[in-house]
Amino acid sequence: MNLPLHATLPAASTGFAQRLLHWFERHGRHDLPWQHPRSAYRVWLSEIMLQQTQVQTVIPYFERFVTALPDVAALAAAPQDQVMALWSGLGYYARARNLHAAARICMEQHDGELPTQLDALIALPGIGRSTAGAILAQAHGLRFAILDGNVKRVLTRWAGIEGWPGRPAVEKQLWALTENLLPDARLADYTQAIMDFGATLCTRTEPACAICPLQHDCSARIHGLTSSLPTPKPAKSVPTRECAMLLALDGHGRVLLQKRDAPGVWNGLWSLPEAADAVQLQQQSGTWLHAPGPATALPRFEHVFSHYRLGITPWLQRGVNLRPRIADNGPTLRWAAAAEWPDIGLPAPIRKLLQSLELK
Repeated sequence: MNLPLHATLPAASTGFAQRLLHWFERHGRHDLPWQHPRSAYRVWLSEIMLQQTQVQTVIPYFERFVTALPDVAALAAAPQDQVMALWSGLGYYARARNLHAAARICMEQHDGELPTQLDALIALPGIGRSTAGAILAQAHGLRFAILDGNVKRVLTRWAGIEGWPGRPAVEKQLWALTENLLPDARLADYTQAIMDFGATLCTRTEPACAICPLQHDCSARIHGLTSSLPTPKPAKSVPTRECAMLLALDGHGRVLLQKRDAPGVWNGLWSLPEAADAVQLQQQSGTWLHAPGPATALPRFEHVFSHYRLGITPWLQRGVNLRPRIADNGPTLRWAAAAEWPDIGLPAPIRKLLQSLELK
């Protein structure tokens, strides 16, 4: 059914923002590392890291990242390998590549600072309308709205908005609503409040409606639609792709890594040499490797991405040497001992594979 949209009401008539701020004062998160200090750089980094990732997972990555690269200038000057190594394990690696590229643009075009205009922020790689709003509201106290996943869930339930929030027509409704509900002051606190509210109280499953400050005019609670809103994304089958990876060790137990420089989710990371199957892997690696014997297949495992599953069959080969002059004519390769792995940008499943084996 189509329920009335609260965006048609002025914010003052519902007290929406005031109720959330009052809840936030008592129950919100006030000790997150990017809140102290709440600079534009730290807010930006946290917002990018928090995309598709939970707060508790992000905190140690954030602290390690800002310790190594504390500001825009340091990030822009850092080698890509360092940026990817600091990001390694967080996934969605395009986020790290976009951060790096945006920092360099800021150095070239914005005097080493993140711009304070919405359009200029959105023009930077990896920054959309919601992320830009979060930066401007939290770092500068400006009156801009956000619309991340937590906020979409809160607003679709409170206003009774049906339809998958990813649809343009539904998203347009949600943007109108979130902007209408903005308070005139305390924008940084309000932005954090509505994110915290969605993450800790109006949760995806089993929301705490009994103690919710919005329960008396929440359409989903009133009409019994809490479990069905927001409307789920239409189901889509996830294909599986197979590959073979070479786990090549030299006489010192070092593993051979190859730099990924082709478009894809692991672009910019170091990984194991890969091919579509074992035959292609042998043909490919044979042009730049010399091995004393055949490779041994290890157990196949799967890694799940957002849009497909990757079935990986590792092939272990020991006592491998690079052929002469391959460094000049072949792919980007390096040997890496176990002590070096923590400082190398490795995909999470590859790091896990290496750590699970006794490579001697």
